[in-house]
Amino acid sequence: MIEIFVDQISERLIYTLDFVFNERNIDYKLNNDFLSFENSKLPKFNYSERYFEDIPQMIPATLLFDEAIFVYALEKSIFEKEECLSFNRTVDPLASIFYVLSRMEEYTNNREDAHERFSAKYSIQFEYKWLEKSVCDRWAIAFINFLSKKLNILLEIKNESIKIKPTFDIDNTFAYQWKQGFRKWLSIARDYIKYDKIRIVERRKVEKKEIMDPFDTFDYIESISERGFDVTIFWLLGDYAKYDKNISYLDIRHQKLICRMAERAIVGIHPSYKSNSYEFHVNEEKVRLENILKLDVESTRQHFLKLKIRKTYPNLVALGFKHEHTMGFADHVGFRSGTARPHYWFNLNKNQITDLMIHPFLYMDGTLNEYLQLSIDESKNVIWKLYCEVERFGGEFSFIWHNETIGNYGKWNGWGAVLEYTLSLKNRK
Repeated sequence: MIEIFVDQISERLIYTLDFVFNERNIDYKLNNDFLSFENSKLPKFNYSERYFEDIPQMIPATLLFDEAIFVYALEKSIFEKEECLSFNRTVDPLASIFYVLSRMEEYTNNREDAHERFSAKYSIQFEYKWLEKSVCDRWAIAFINFLSKKLNILLEIKNESIKIKPTFDIDNTFAYQWKQGFRKWLSIARDYIKYDKIRIVERRKVEKKEIMDPFDTFDYIESISERGFDVTIFWLLGDYAKYDKNISYLDIRHQKLICRMAERAIVGIHPSYKSNSYEFHVNEEKVRLENILKLDVESTRQHFLKLKIRKTYPNLVALGFKHEHTMGFADHVGFRSGTARPHYWFNLNKNQITDLMIHPFLYMDGTLNEYLQLSIDESKNVIWKLYCEVERFGGEFSFIWHNETIGNYGKWNGWGAVLEYTLSLKNRK
């Protein structure tokens, strides 16, 4: 147990120190009574501007004690040989952790991409080339090592663990099957107008049951679960729209497939693209899935990874969601919140820790193939480096694939090997 003096005990500080110490099985105690602190027999550290004789001290930045959301003068600095942030010229690894973990910059940076998302290229981690580093864990370890030296004690860190967590988004359950009415005829007309011979022939063969629908990879997803992986699936059940084109949730066959997959995996909702503009759709779609599964739905991931933290997360909390899986970037791989560890969302507008658990992901299939335009071998190399970072610092190695990308179909020919490579890391010695 170590005792830390602060002038003020804040929710931001508790949130940060819990990440630093509790995640690593180290006991700590906060004290803002200087007389009690002076008389304490525990190993002591001073995280304030107050002076105590012979007690190691770090003067903090104001960020962990501020109650509003400010724009700070940020610079790249060094703490214990680890690059970190300074705030208004005060180097502070704890403030650095909170700044990245809470995604504070996304509250003040209003730049957006074409889909109204905060892009990786706008982030401080991308600017400083930290995005592929688990920086919050690196800063936590650096701070613990700093305390060990200053207090002349051994703060033993528990052995880190890593768990591979495959997740799948079901945007389009099938390419051809079960599509009815105007959608079917519109699609057929489009194929003939474009004279897309491949799709015309393929559709006929699927309808005659001569071949499987190219998006029908559900047996494969089930087999991944049977290999001992904890699989999570996010299903799009929104009404038909420009970016929401899945089969109707009313189709009994569709419902049976969802229930079948729920026997092998956790099934969460994939809120539709339009739900970001009309929030009542999220609850409507959640209820649809709950009625299908006859279960409470607690897990979610935004379609198109459309996440506006200060808007999306409060809505999800109000609707009773407990697990959120959108914490990552579409346009780049890496650690959006600076860690692979699941962590509770901190509501900066209310300065409160919530009970919404954030599950970061490290890469998405489309990020590798479409955004970064990497080859299969280049993708494996990127995945290996990310895995090594998580293996070193702990957390869940979570990643996103889609049912249409794992069947080696079209531009995804051969990409099933990338998924299998990721899964094979489980057996790495």
